[in-house]
Amino acid sequence: MTRLPIPETIEFIKAPGRDAIADNAPVEQLVAEVLARVKAEGDAAVRDYSARFDKAELERFEVTAEEREAALARLDPQTRADTEFAIENVRRFAEAQLGTLSELEIEIRPGVHLGHRNIPLERVGCYVPGGRYPLLSAPIMSIVPAKVAGVTEVIACLPPNAHEAMIAGCHLSGADRIFRIGGAQAIAAMALGTESVPPVDKIVGPGNAFVNEAKRQIFGPVGIDQLAGPSEIFILADHTGDAEMLATDLLAQAEHDTRTRVGLITTSATLAAETLKEVDRQLETLSTAETAGQAWRDYGEIVLCPDEATMIAYSDLVAAEHLQVHTEDAKGFAKKLRHYGSLFIGTNASVVYSDKCCGTNHTLPTMGAGRYTGGLWVGTYIKTVTHQWMDEEGVHQVAPPACRQSASEGLEGHRRAAQLRLDRLQA
Repeated sequence: MTRLPIPETIEFIKAPGRDAIADNAPVEQLVAEVLARVKAEGDAAVRDYSARFDKAELERFEVTAEEREAALARLDPQTRADTEFAIENVRRFAEAQLGTLSELEIEIRPGVHLGHRNIPLERVGCYVPGGRYPLLSAPIMSIVPAKVAGVTEVIACLPPNAHEAMIAGCHLSGADRIFRIGGAQAIAAMALGTESVPPVDKIVGPGNAFVNEAKRQIFGPVGIDQLAGPSEIFILADHTGDAEMLATDLLAQAEHDTRTRVGLITTSATLAAETLKEVDRQLETLSTAETAGQAWRDYGEIVLCPDEATMIAYSDLVAAEHLQVHTEDAKGFAKKLRHYGSLFIGTNASVVYSDKCCGTNHTLPTMGAGRYTGGLWVGTYIKTVTHQWMDEEGVHQVAPPACRQSASEGLEGHRRAAQLRLDRLQA
């Protein structure tokens, strides 16, 4: 939730009942213990925490080739076809994104050649959450872009009690190795390495508070994609908005988790009132109302703004993970927005399409992180590294100012390194 000042001219038709920022101290302490034990004890600690937290007694963590094939064989044919449809869309978009990442070499001055290369990461760990439901899209979003990027080895970890279809999803998405390990112990195993799990260079994928905290604590020696909070959806709507559609989309996201943050930002008092009533009406028949209803009560909001400029200002302040635009000129309005995770322009573009299968990634920044970063994409798995080389003219160009700068800073070793090359050329 943003800590920046809220525009004074807005009116909360429905304000959130709770602050999305919770006390994390107990989680921090437990995760620190998990990381320390996995570092010291390896598989034994992972096995202990799997029994303790997931009620799973496992002698072997890795899913065998036979188990992968069996899970695939038992996958419902239509589910497999839909999964492959999503994989193909995500792959196509990732390949197109990869095509925009050019390498570079330029002679910036006579004899001074600078450049950069895009190098895929060597080994990546993808955390695949179990969650309340078997989210078959989860492995697709993290594993497929990694394979498109050219990552040498992709490790997938998912909770031992995850639906078997999730194993099939990891397999179809291209995971090189799959492990039945969940929670903070999975992050610890991938970050630190154990007898069974090789250490990775970067960990991606969303998870619960313990997974998120584990990623935060291991960041540094190991890279991470982002720290993901509870899911979010906000919708920007003017007088043309449809209350039924708005309520449907808000509740669709709210059923993810009781801490999901959902909101409508509108210039229409009539639409605000109609949407408020429509949410209550739909909750009466929604099968996931226990989860969605609590999320709406605790974190739902409807904000009335006096004009379009205030709508944009408040939206950019929130920097929502998912941001839908339901206005008369949706494409024109969208161009004025700056901060969000992913944008859904017009009433035909629903978050659910991106969540499942249309091709854009659903692992996105939350809790205001959209103000400084985007979501998971093929570039997440690539490091852009620079290089330089010089001919004699280049040394004549840069050595004299480098010598002078080094001397003015009192760094004699630096001055000597620059001067040595110049002296040898002049000799």
